[in-house]
Amino acid sequence: MAPPATILRTDGKRIVDGSGNTVVLRGSCVGGWMNMENFITGYPGHESKHRAALKRVIGEDKYDFFFDKFLEYFFTEKDAKFFASLGLNSLRIPFNHRWFSDDMNPDVIKQDGFKWLDRVVNLCAEQDIYTILDLHTAPGGQNGDWHADNPTTEALLWDYKEFQDRTIRIWEAIAGHYRGNPWIAGYNPLNEPCDEEHVRLNAFYERLEKAIRAVDPDHILFLDGNTFAADLSHFGPPLPNSVYACHDYSDKAKVRKDFDRKTEYMRKHNVPIWNGEFGPVYATEDWGGADWEKINDARYAALTEQLTCYDNYESPVSWTIWLYKDIGFQGIVYTSPESAWIKHLKPWLVRKKKLAIDEWGTDDRYVKAIFDPVVEWLEAEAPAIKGKGTSQHLARAVRQTLLADVLQDELASYFKDLSFEQLDELAASFKIENCIPRAKLNQILSKHASPPP
Repeated sequence: MAPPATILRTDGKRIVDGSGNTVVLRGSCVGGWMNMENFITGYPGHESKHRAALKRVIGEDKYDFFFDKFLEYFFTEKDAKFFASLGLNSLRIPFNHRWFSDDMNPDVIKQDGFKWLDRVVNLCAEQDIYTILDLHTAPGGQNGDWHADNPTTEALLWDYKEFQDRTIRIWEAIAGHYRGNPWIAGYNPLNEPCDEEHVRLNAFYERLEKAIRAVDPDHILFLDGNTFAADLSHFGPPLPNSVYACHDYSDKAKVRKDFDRKTEYMRKHNVPIWNGEFGPVYATEDWGGADWEKINDARYAALTEQLTCYDNYESPVSWTIWLYKDIGFQGIVYTSPESAWIKHLKPWLVRKKKLAIDEWGTDDRYVKAIFDPVVEWLEAEAPAIKGKGTSQHLARAVRQTLLADVLQDELASYFKDLSFEQLDELAASFKIENCIPRAKLNQILSKHASPPP
């Protein structure tokens, strides 16, 4: 491995290296690792609630042992080598703010997270893979969803300066730690922010940029658009050495139209384009019915059309597809059905699926008859609620939060009285040698890993 000459930077609509050569970053996201998500590994609701329930049931020693092994096995040297073999050159690393900031001691920066971030950053560097550090959950919640580990469902980051101050302290510490590291492509300060007023996010980015630049003047900032990285229409002039990001979970029929809308700001201001998340959820034989393979073929075709759009776009498009590893929804690799994790948790996973507890990749066929009348009642009693996503908000409050929280102990009971050896076997289910590569997806990604000349 020969290190890059200098840290990457922006030059108009391009990302370039120290020699001025264009670098198009294409890769994936290691979600579910330092920022766990319910559909990725199978727990209900929110990571912090899941972790608390496990600790109550198995005790602190086994809890620490299990999560150390899970974090170790989830991404290893073999993962980095496999990732590089696909021709991919960048890995976005989502992490939870709780690795660096404790709610009960918010002024002190914890060092725990650097151990794991350093490990994967270095493993990737050895394979010539750039990393992008992504604060996927901010103190108070930058949005109200599960992936922000936010059981309040309210994006309180925008209402309380203390949460914003904590977020800035986290980034000052991270920027100081990685200052000068050429294999860090840059910092993604907030994942999918949702500021309903559209002005507080702009002000926060301006404040954050100054704070980071005072510590690390060189690394690129990858700045997500507002409203789940879909709306940049209220942004002012671009900040220096910054890449603006959209997330493009697009309908096949509207691929180009959606992408044009989401990248209008970047094209207008002649700044680089980065699509930080996109990708289909795939059907399985258990849940997709007899046509599950045809369903997936259609989704692969849609993904191919989307990547072809990016290849032929008027500006270079960098991207990181969601997701690298999971239990079978979207991953480039996924846990084997014969793994200890899937076999042990199978009854729970089936029950969870039928209850439609998750938002992502949910199938509400078993609960639709219960919830549809409630939606109708809400909209009849309060017509102003129409157009605000009544069904989605109801599901978030009742199934994804209330029901999920109540069921945390039920999942945790599957870990009760397990030995250290059994816990190790469960964690080892996420080793790449115990996972299955999604072959057709990986062929498509390899084909589009390098943009056409």
